[in-house]
Amino acid sequence: CKNFHCQAVMGVICVLSTDRTPANAEANQAESSEFMPNADDKKTPRFTDFEGKTSFGMSVFNLGNAIMGSGILGLAYAMANTGIVLFIILLTAVAGLSLYSIHLLLKSSGVVGIRAYEQLGFRAFGTPGKMAAGIAITLQNIGAMSSYLYIVKYEFPLVIQAFLKWYLNGNYLVVIVSCSVILPLALMKQLGYLGYTSGFSLSCMVFFLIAVIYKKFQVKCPFDDYAHNRTVLGFNTSVEADPGGVKITPEGDPACTPHLFNLNSQAAYTVPILAFAFVCHPEVLPIYTELRNPTKTKMQHISNISIGVMYIMYLLAALFGYLTFIDKVEAELLHTYSRIDPYDTLILCVRLAVLTAVTLTVPIVLFPVMSWWPRHIAIAVTLLTLINLLVIFAPNILGIFGVIGATSAPCLIFIFPAVFYIRIVPEEEEPMRSAPKILAACFAFLGVLFMVMSISFIIIDWTSGTSKGSSGH
Repeated sequence: CKNFHCQAVMGVICVLSTDRTPANAEANQAESSEFMPNADDKKTPRFTDFEGKTSFGMSVFNLGNAIMGSGILGLAYAMANTGIVLFIILLTAVAGLSLYSIHLLLKSSGVVGIRAYEQLGFRAFGTPGKMAAGIAITLQNIGAMSSYLYIVKYEFPLVIQAFLKWYLNGNYLVVIVSCSVILPLALMKQLGYLGYTSGFSLSCMVFFLIAVIYKKFQVKCPFDDYAHNRTVLGFNTSVEADPGGVKITPEGDPACTPHLFNLNSQAAYTVPILAFAFVCHPEVLPIYTELRNPTKTKMQHISNISIGVMYIMYLLAALFGYLTFIDKVEAELLHTYSRIDPYDTLILCVRLAVLTAVTLTVPIVLFPVMSWWPRHIAIAVTLLTLINLLVIFAPNILGIFGVIGATSAPCLIFIFPAVFYIRIVPEEEEPMRSAPKILAACFAFLGVLFMVMSISFIIIDWTSGTSKGSSGH
């Protein structure tokens, strides 16, 4: 059996038939990628009987690509609704909690010899656990891929119109890109081959970050919309504030003053956006399986590097995007630049780079739900069809960030890794009242609290009629 799901099931059967001792368990869990010794034949089969061939560097690219996605486009908006200091605190907290969550997943997988997220759910809670994990992964993947194709829908027509001087409906472009680019890449059987596309995808996002930083020093504040045929005001320009002769310069304009702390109704989307931006947990175990000479320590290092690099990129993109537009920044950062000049050559190139990046990210996101080859194809085609329909009728990307970030993201980051760890790690090794399991229980409670609060705030925001998440693009 060559697919992850079948291998994971075989792994469970193998583990259940073993005779473990605490010494053997500790030795194997520490750095080994093998199952516990079998009591009958004394052989030590390979972890899921799969020999990984992906290098350390390619694994970093793949995991980084799984983390990096459309979420980066909403971070400047999140900072505008919380202020710089509070945003940095929240960003740091979510990044650190994501790393701890990956640690719990790797520890659980090492105990039972499973490297599939939903199979950990099955090992911990049986069929209900497997179904809960599968539903959360599917919802997260649908949300992530919808947000990527949403960018294709609204940004690609602007690029084509600017360079080719003709207009093509965004809905048609979504279907064309899905069939000609995403589907062929999604049908690849091994993640190792996607390492090259992941590296190129991350390069495109680095170009996006450089452009955002550069534009901060080029765009003057305040600015007028291009649609109104006005020019951007210079910093030495002054405007009359009232007949009494009081003048307000751009430096003193409240619209150009960044906030260290700021809370409003849209702040309800901040933590969901951050959680959405850091979700990579369903991809961790498949990448672990594909890793050459895999160990938990090596995979944790890969996770630390990937999340660390993404943390820096997220912080810089949010900070410079926010400082460029202050309170006028929109939920999708690239759309804000269109208000200045929709035909700016640099921004058009950035749009093309972001489109390439998010398009090449979709196959990585799809990979954890793949299995037996005919089913692999059926799942890819079905999901892409449903997602295409969702994107064609989706009103706004903020709604996707908010809903997915408040529902499936806390399950995949906080709740499931913690409860899987509590159930899977044997009490002989870590009693229920041990510090690691108490900490894991608190982690799960934090996830539940975060989910309830986020959903409540978003519903209140929607019902109040002030939500931008329910409005059109």
